[in-house]
Amino acid sequence: MKLFKGSAIYFVMVQFVHPSREDITLAGVLAALADPMRLKIVRGLLEQGDCMSCTAAAPCPGMAKSTLSNHFRVLREAGLIQTSKKGVEHRNVVREADINARFPKLLKTILGYPEQSA
Repeated sequence: MKLFKGSAIYFVMVQFVHPSREDITLAGVLAALADPMRLKIVRGLLEQGDCMSCTAAAPCPGMAKSTLSNHFRVLREAGLIQTSKKGVEHRNVVREADINARFPKLLKTILGYPEQSA
């Protein structure tokens, strides 16, 4: 984590953890998807087919930001989603190509969702 000092305010630059395709494990993916809320988040991102902010992808409108942040961290560290920062928003997309390359048809089997053509 990098700290920048400006006046009396310290800014922290967040560095997201995204495992490489080869480091994505079946156990990690299944553990992340075992939670019904995370399953809903991934399903929502796949149905959208584009990047979504954390708030827009939230499975429940009133979910606490800390809970939502934890769900996205678990999905990111499992290799299921890619998060990038755009302004003040964190934009998320499912790493569908990487998951399908490592575990063919896993997303379709678990989510009942057709894969996108590469």
